[in-house]
Amino acid sequence: MARTQELTGKQKAAIILITLGTELSANVLKAMREDEIEDLTMEIANLRRVAPEVKDRVQEEFYQLSMAQDYIAAGGIEYARKMLEKALGSSKAQDILNKLTASLQIRPFDFARKTEPGQLLNFLQNEHPQTIALVMSYLAPEQAGVLLSALPAIQQVEVAKRIATMDRTSPEVLKEVESVLEKKLSSFVMQDFTLAGGIETAVAILNRVDRGTEKTIMEALEEESPELADEIKKRMFVFEDLVMLDDRSIQRVLRDVDMKDLALALKTASAEVSGLIFKNMSKRASEMLKEDMNMMGPVRLRDVEEAQQKIVNVVRQLEDSGEIIIARGGEDEIVV
Repeated sequence: MARTQELTGKQKAAIILITLGTELSANVLKAMREDEIEDLTMEIANLRRVAPEVKDRVQEEFYQLSMAQDYIAAGGIEYARKMLEKALGSSKAQDILNKLTASLQIRPFDFARKTEPGQLLNFLQNEHPQTIALVMSYLAPEQAGVLLSALPAIQQVEVAKRIATMDRTSPEVLKEVESVLEKKLSSFVMQDFTLAGGIETAVAILNRVDRGTEKTIMEALEEESPELADEIKKRMFVFEDLVMLDDRSIQRVLRDVDMKDLALALKTASAEVSGLIFKNMSKRASEMLKEDMNMMGPVRLRDVEEAQQKIVNVVRQLEDSGEIIIARGGEDEIVV
């Protein structure tokens, strides 16, 4: 068996799982994605024999990484560095932190993700919109949505626009901002440029703010940057999001939808969406729609996507007029 330096991360993980035993390993695998489980199962199957000294070194490395991660969770990277240096020396401590930042993808502004939203708002609201946008781009969308909703209206627009147009931020800028906002994270280690922000991040956050906040931001963006506003609007509610509507809203949408467009749109729809549509149609109407879909034969994906977008536009128009409600995070509980 190879030395630990020559083993891949997957091989080391496989060795750890083997040493844990079947019961504990099974519990670990339950928390993993299907592709990760397949990869590790393959590695375990390919491990013929593990020398005791290799197993011991892998276990020691795993323990050190776990210990470092606990230190980071308790007090940040700088705290972890100090604790590891006391226990293992400067060189070993740096080596472990480098492995963590590379393999566990420790992201900037870890302190912000652990901070209560109200405290974070007080902490950031007087910062420049670009700084707020940078921090929010590294938060979970749910947390960022709460924060964006709580900002003053004029700041909401500026911050949302900057998130949507943000591209890449250099490690130097990240370190500088982190050192100002949180001294414990002043020595963040990152080898490559970090991608954050962009249209998808803006959409994910806006999908979780209340309707009033979204409307204020989108109306201002439509005046200042119509193309950006249009791009965001297109992605904020997609065809598969129809499952967010209740039966009454689906029935209202179907009244304004062309059945030819609906037949085309359902060609690539999930079983959940198709089932929701058919459930809210009369038996005769659903049979006719299924017949139209069968007679249609092969269609171009572009045509399907255009038909789905037409239906999405109907949903957005009905929401704007207040005829239907789309369930979204951050709003008051809906009652009937």
